[in-house]
Amino acid sequence: MRRYSSRDSLQTLTELNVTPLLDLAFVLLIIFMITTPLIENSMDLVVPTSSTAKGSVNPAEVMTISIDKNDTIKLNSEIVTSADLESRLLTLHAQNPATAVVVRPHQELAVQKFVSVMDILQRTGITKVGVMTHPEQAAAEPAAP
Repeated sequence: MRRYSSRDSLQTLTELNVTPLLDLAFVLLIIFMITTPLIENSMDLVVPTSSTAKGSVNPAEVMTISIDKNDTIKLNSEIVTSADLESRLLTLHAQNPATAVVVRPHQELAVQKFVSVMDILQRTGITKVGVMTHPEQAAAEPAAP
């Protein structure tokens, strides 16, 4: 007995199974969602080098600007005004373009006064600027016997 089937042996597919494609799309989406924040926060840092760069700054050549809590500005222990400070820094920078300056603000100084001194330094073209700080004192230090 010969068996006949009603369907043809060679038949084209009229529907495409998209389930594996959707699975792949969701997996890729999850991978990109996890890796994108990591890519945004990373950066390549290349530190420039120079064969003509000098060593550290000579401490004797460093100018110190002190600002106390009463807004008194001192340049190397000499009281100066803001305008006088700017003119003296311009003169120092003209004589020696590698002039280094350390700013020593008081702990209770208003931030705006510190920023105004930093603006003066920027206008004069001095680029070697440091801010002097003191280490925090422990709240309760044991008394020495």
